[in-house]
Amino acid sequence: MVSISPSEIPTAKLHGYLLGAVAPRPIAFASTIDENGNPNLSPFSFFNVFSSKPPMMIFSPNRRVRDNTTKHTLENAKKTKEVVINVVNYDIVHQMSLSSTEYPEGVNEFKKAGLSMLESELVKPFRVAESPVQFECKVREVIELGQEGGAGNLILCEVLKLHIKEEILDEEGKIDQHKIDLVSRMGGNWYGRSNVGLFEVPKPISTLGIGVDQIPAHIRLSKVLTGNDLGRLGNIEVLPSTEEIEEFVGNSIEVKAVLSADDEIKLHQKAQEFINKNDVLSAWKVLLAK
Repeated sequence: MVSISPSEIPTAKLHGYLLGAVAPRPIAFASTIDENGNPNLSPFSFFNVFSSKPPMMIFSPNRRVRDNTTKHTLENAKKTKEVVINVVNYDIVHQMSLSSTEYPEGVNEFKKAGLSMLESELVKPFRVAESPVQFECKVREVIELGQEGGAGNLILCEVLKLHIKEEILDEEGKIDQHKIDLVSRMGGNWYGRSNVGLFEVPKPISTLGIGVDQIPAHIRLSKVLTGNDLGRLGNIEVLPSTEEIEEFVGNSIEVKAVLSADDEIKLHQKAQEFINKNDVLSAWKVLLAK
C-alpha cells in the first residue's frame, strides 16, 4: 500500500488522488449573476445535500491551484447571496462540460454552452431550462477553508423553491431514477451514468472553445444533432480550413456520397457518427463541406 502525507506531494497530485478516490460525486450546475446582472454558469462536483428541514445544500468552488485565483461563481455568491443549483443528467453533460471553460468575466456561459435561461421565481439567477431539477437558493454562509491554491470555499445554500420536470416522475409522483438519468463526476475524464456505467468526457480545452453560440444556425438548429453533440462541436478552438475540408472530402468515398445526395439529414447523421467516435474535427469537416 502506498501511504502519502498531503503536505509532501504537490497540491495538483493530491487533488487527483482525492477526486479519483472520493467518487462518484453529484454535480452542482451553479447559476449566479454578478452585481451588474451578468449571468454566470459553472459546474462543481464538490457538492451534496446536507439537511431537509431546512433544506440545505453545500457546494465548494476551490481556489485555482495554478494561480490561487477565485472563480466568478464564488465572488457572485458572496456579493448577491443567491444561486440556482441545477442537476445534470446525461442529456446535457457535454454542454455542462463546455460551460466549465475559463471564459473571461462577463461572457455568458448559457449562450456558450447552448443552454436556455429560464427566469427564477424567488431569486435573480436564471435556471437551466434543460435541467430536470432546479433549486432556487439563498446563500446562508460562505466558509473559506484556506487562502492557498486548492482551498475550498463552502457555499451553504438554503433551498427556497425547487422545480421538477413532470416527465421524470413515476406514477406515485416520485423521481424515477431511470428517467432522471443523472450523471456523476469521477476522477480524470471519467463520469458515471446511472444504471449504465462509466463513460469519458474530454475536459474542455485549456484555451477557449468557440462555444455553441458561434456554430452556424443551420447546424445549431439541426433536427439530428443533440445538445450534447453541439456541446462537443462548440469545444473546438479553431474551425478546419477550406484546404483541410477539401482534402478530407477527397479522401472519403462515404462523405462524397452523402454530399452528392444533397440531404441535410443524412449529412448531419454522418457528422454525428464521427462525434460518437470522438472525432469532432472530422464531424466539423463534414458539416462545413456542404
